[in-house]
Amino acid sequence: MSGNLDIENLDQETLNKWFDERLEQKLQEREDARTPQLSLIATKGTMDMAYPPFILASTAAALGWEVSCFFTFYGLNLLKKDLDLEISPLGNPAMPMKMPFGPDWFKKVQWNIPNALSSNIPGFEKFATSMMKQTLSSKGVASIQELRELAIEAEVKMVACQMTVDLFGFDRNEFIDDVTDWVGAASFLPEAQKSDICLFI
Repeated sequence: MSGNLDIENLDQETLNKWFDERLEQKLQEREDARTPQLSLIATKGTMDMAYPPFILASTAAALGWEVSCFFTFYGLNLLKKDLDLEISPLGNPAMPMKMPFGPDWFKKVQWNIPNALSSNIPGFEKFATSMMKQTLSSKGVASIQELRELAIEAEVKMVACQMTVDLFGFDRNEFIDDVTDWVGAASFLPEAQKSDICLFI
């Protein structure tokens, strides 16, 4: 139906159909022009749990999305200048222990180490962290620092939870200069509400 109509000479049914078509067209144009938004809430500070927020954030930003990530509680450690992150198999039964070295058959073995054993071996967390770093490196996976830099370069908003900073007695100088804002949940939630996707990690 033509975009220019002689409205005075149209019956009601034709006029309603024209308006419906125009409305659908305009709504589709607005949707096509809209930038998707992603909000992430990062709550954990271990090495394995640092990957999801930075991978999702940098990927979404690379797709042209607007991304903001709210770092709270232990997740705030991911914004520190010194990223000394470790991994713990304790209480993490889903984590497979595979060796990053040796023959192929050996590297395929999944070592399900009981918590009772791993918690009693001195330095086991250091060992697990070292093995995970070696595995990530051998598979060509970017480090946490590299992923964080990618996210920053892609203009992901890095939002620090001010309540957590106060709670743990952190100094702002401990954190990277790229923190976009220092706010509480009340300030972040309205932004998350407007997002197309909001994920809690």
